[in-house]
Amino acid sequence: MDVHGPILVVEDDPPIAAGIVRGLKLAGFQVTLATDGPLALEAAEREPPALVVLDLNLPGMDGLELLQAWRHRLRVPILVLTARQELEARLRSFGLGAADYLAKPFWMEELVARIRARLRLPEEDARRTLRWADVSIDLDAHTVSREGTGPVSFTRHELDVLLYLVERPGRAVTREQIADQALPPNEERDTRTVDSHVARIRKKLGPAGAHLRTVWGIGYRFDPEGAP
Repeated sequence: MDVHGPILVVEDDPPIAAGIVRGLKLAGFQVTLATDGPLALEAAEREPPALVVLDLNLPGMDGLELLQAWRHRLRVPILVLTARQELEARLRSFGLGAADYLAKPFWMEELVARIRARLRLPEEDARRTLRWADVSIDLDAHTVSREGTGPVSFTRHELDVLLYLVERPGRAVTREQIADQALPPNEERDTRTVDSHVARIRKKLGPAGAHLRTVWGIGYRFDPEGAP
């Protein structure tokens, strides 16, 4: 993905910020997070971003003040992402140079699509790709590769289980859910079969496989951000 500079996310709510950062990284972007206005100014000065995702309700310096400060200094698209839905906030944001405006709650897929559109990424770079550690999964081609070692071979069932987990980052799913929704009905679908698939997937992924975490008493969770 040819993007010069990271996506700068300016968001002070920890769960929302973590979800945005995780979603953008899984979409293939580099991301920098700032949790208030002064930190955002510092981050943009230190490493000019390719695009800014900006909340309006921020401590220290609100989003409208940031738009004003950046109006003649930061020549990149700024996408406002905020819970403020009133027309006045939209008009003021656009008047201060915002390129786009998305109200919360929002779909992560829409945010990614809007960012791609603003960055004018070529269509071939808009493939659905998940990345973490040294692993890259092309969700359209159903291929998995590891940096430095190349493609990783999975059986169809192993790949289906892996995709089911990685498309639900941060969510604990039961073995029964995996068996019912990721494995075909004419095959063994008990919890031991799921455990066997996960064990083989982890082995093939190497150290990155540790991000497929066991949730005791429940099942598994894909955690792309945590340490392996």
